[in-house]
Amino acid sequence: MTENQTLLFKKACEIRKNAHAPYSNAQLGVAILMANNQIYTGCNVENASYGGTVCAERVAIFKAISEGAPKEILEVMVVSDAPVAWPPCGLCRQVIAEFAKPATLIHTFNLQNQGKTFKFRDLFPEAFTPKHIADI
Repeated sequence: MTENQTLLFKKACEIRKNAHAPYSNAQLGVAILMANNQIYTGCNVENASYGGTVCAERVAIFKAISEGAPKEILEVMVVSDAPVAWPPCGLCRQVIAEFAKPATLIHTFNLQNQGKTFKFRDLFPEAFTPKHIADI
């Protein structure tokens, strides 16, 4: 792991402990590095209505944006307690697409430090981005 990955992994593992996951029992933590070199974290927060559940990726992104971070994600670290690391779900990929570049790094790891790194364009090719709306 690079120095950035190690720091992001540590932060994601820490915040993961705060997850509210009484329905899935899947605790996830995310750390994102924004263009201001600040790290923002989030954990999944489940809800009995299921539709009210918010994934860790979106919590971290919404926190960064609401706290005034530049609107550019440099790296995302997703840490799950699953035997095989979980990538962001489709809805989270769409939210990431709003703030990521095609080369933004997406790291998916489990607690045993096993995982993969993707460029966003490889994880979500042909993403719908703000550019599509600008072209109208």
